[in-house]
Amino acid sequence: MNALVVEGVSKTFRYCPQLPGGGSLKSAVLAWLRGRRTPRVEVAALRDVSFSVEAGEALGVLGANGAGKSTLLRLVAGAYRPDAGEVRVAGRVGRLLELGAGFHPDLSGAENAEIAALVAGLSLPDYRALRDSILAFSELGDFWTAPLRTYSNGMLLRLGFAVATAIRPSLLVVDEVLAVGDAGFQAKCRERIAALRAEGVALLVASHGLHELEATCERVLWLEGGRVRALDRTPVVLAAYRESGP
Repeated sequence: MNALVVEGVSKTFRYCPQLPGGGSLKSAVLAWLRGRRTPRVEVAALRDVSFSVEAGEALGVLGANGAGKSTLLRLVAGAYRPDAGEVRVAGRVGRLLELGAGFHPDLSGAENAEIAALVAGLSLPDYRALRDSILAFSELGDFWTAPLRTYSNGMLLRLGFAVATAIRPSLLVVDEVLAVGDAGFQAKCRERIAALRAEGVALLVASHGLHELEATCERVLWLEGGRVRALDRTPVVLAAYRESGP
C-alpha cells in the first residue's frame, strides 16, 4: 500500500527581480499604485516529477542546492499546491521542514504544540491524551510554558519532532532539520523513526548527508534542475551521484 503518490507534479515560482526584495507582495502593490509595470521572471522549481512511497518505506531526496528538494517536500506537506499534477497522501503528514515553521514566537511551547496538533487533524481530547508524552519526549521541562522566542534551535527541534511524531502520521516529511540536534537527541529521533516505520509509517527525507541516506533509506530520488535524474535503490543512486561529482 502506498503512503504517498506524486504524479506528474510541476511547480513554478514567479517574481519581479527589479522590485526591492525580488517582488514581495508589498513591493508589488506599491509598484502597481505608482503605475509601474515590471517584468516577471518564472523559475520552474519542479518539472513533471513522479514517484511513490510505500507504507513503512524510507525514501531519500538528494540534489544540489536549488534542485527542488525543499519545494517537493513542501508540496507533499501541503504548504504549496502544484501547478500541475497531483499529490496523494494516505492519512496524516508529520512535518519537519524548518525550525519553528508554523509556530508563533510569542506563544508558549505548550500552546504551539496544541495548535500544531489540531491543525494536523487531532481532536482536542486526542491531543490532551498525548500532551504528557510530547512534553516528556521534548525534554523541555520548565520551558514548556515559556514563549518560543526564548528557545534555542535545539529546543525548537525537540518540540517540532515531538509533535510531528506524536500525531501518528502515515508519512513523516523531514528536510535536513535533524542535523541541528545534539548527538543524544539525534539518536533518540532515529529510534523513534525506526519504531514508527515498524508500525508502517513512511519517511520522506531530504538531506545532503550521503551517509545519513545510506543508513536510513531503501531508495533515493535524485533531483537535478527540478527533474528526476534517478530513482533507484540507495547504493545505485549514491554511486552515480558520487561519480557525477556535484
